[in-house]
Amino acid sequence: EFGASPRATLALAQGSRAHAFLRGRAFVTPDDVKAIGPDVLRHRVLRTYEAEAEEVTSDEIVSRILEAIPVP
Repeated sequence: EFGASPRATLALAQGSRAHAFLRGRAFVTPDDVKAIGPDVLRHRVLRTYEAEAEEVTSDEIVSRILEAIPVP
């Protein structure tokens, strides 16, 4: 199983708000999360021993995480 650390969730929320603000909005959209998700999560993903053994990269894990999250 793959996942991100609790700090990754906080960083993603803060970064998404900042991204929306820079685009003149006071609210976050799924596009904001997708735009910054890879950069925020890449170094905050915790790889399990199995992921390391299977040579799964952080980028692949981030991609799987973002694909698994349903867009409201």
